[in-house]
Amino acid sequence: MLTRRTFVETLCGVAATAMVIDPRLAVAASGAGDAQPHVKFPTAPRERMAVAAWPFRAYIDAPQNAERNPNVPGMDLKDFAAYVVKKFNVHGIEPYNLHFSSLKPEYLASFREALAKANVRAVNIAVDQEKSFYDGEPATRRQAVAYGKQWVDVAVAIGSPSIRTNMAPAANTLPNVSNAVESLRELASYGAAKNVVVHLENDNLVSEDAFFVVEVIEGVNSPYLRALPDFANSMMSGDADFNYRAITAMFQHAYGICHVKDVDADEKGKEFPIDLEKTIGILKASGYHGYGSVEYSGLGNPHEPTKKLIERAVRDLS
Repeated sequence: MLTRRTFVETLCGVAATAMVIDPRLAVAASGAGDAQPHVKFPTAPRERMAVAAWPFRAYIDAPQNAERNPNVPGMDLKDFAAYVVKKFNVHGIEPYNLHFSSLKPEYLASFREALAKANVRAVNIAVDQEKSFYDGEPATRRQAVAYGKQWVDVAVAIGSPSIRTNMAPAANTLPNVSNAVESLRELASYGAAKNVVVHLENDNLVSEDAFFVVEVIEGVNSPYLRALPDFANSMMSGDADFNYRAITAMFQHAYGICHVKDVDADEKGKEFPIDLEKTIGILKASGYHGYGSVEYSGLGNPHEPTKKLIERAVRDLS
């Protein structure tokens, strides 16, 4: 079982792929460069919901998707929008960078057209890479920043208000706040110029430990670098108290996107459930008004669990 915490070889292929963005699509959004991001979030609970592409990786046809299952029906990522409306009655999606069939201008334009046709918004792009923002080598950190900037441009092209970039582990150093702050300050500044928010997720317990993420965000001190609270990733520690403290800390720095789930599973198939009602209570207490992207991370077919998660979240957010 492969999770996003396990780096896939195809990341190298994506990093090597040329990203050519049509200047007409990469124009900064109106008002970009303001001191604060300005995303108008819907208020109705169902309209705040989105479905992440990651749990449906078995169904996504893409050259870099090593998780495609040829025994189940497939679709291009741009068709995932209409699929989500049909299956879940939700009008938001969170694409994953390894699921894009192409990054050529014409494909990104067709992607945006498909979103508009389905009346679906891209609420965020989840972006993984193998280069670390805190690597001991400055050249490697610069590569990480450059890759992040390319995906900010993709976000502009398809109309996404934000990206989530990972903080990959570095082989030559432990998590380093000062290195990460230096790198992510530059990326956040680039995002500010395009009115695209950069999010960091508590995606693993080492290079993306929630409290390390918070320390980096506070060090950068930019409204364009925010937290993406994942409901269950920190429960992988096996410590429920740690998980809820981590979620609380992340929501204090959240803006546009969180990952709604009620369970996570490790590579051995062990599941780590969380109290969804309690976690949504933490969300509400923080005053968070952004999107909730349902990212089922348990075992088995994601369709029915995703439906149940959506309905529970809509009920609890009401």
